[in-house]
Amino acid sequence: MQLLEFINEHIDIIYMVILMIFVGIELISHVPSVLHTPLMSGANAIHGVVIIGAIIVMGQAEGTVSLVLGFIAVILGTLNVVGGFVVTDRMLEMFKKKK
Repeated sequence: MQLLEFINEHIDIIYMVILMIFVGIELISHVPSVLHTPLMSGANAIHGVVIIGAIIVMGQAEGTVSLVLGFIAVILGTLNVVGGFVVTDRMLEMFKKKK
């Protein structure tokens, strides 16, 4: 019952998130492959802010739903930051001189 109340209270935000997902997929699919790595570095910085925000939300969570959503946001943001750094590191390895 608490989940249905949460959805009814935040239906506008849910619609916005769904729209952002579709717009993001459309934008990313049209980015040239040369720009993917620099954009990944920028996304790492943005997701660092997302992780901080999710931790703040978890600290002020009043219900189980907010706590679970904050935890999921921290996990997904962390995975994205780590993956971005791995991709960036692999790209930078290509430019190092071989001995």
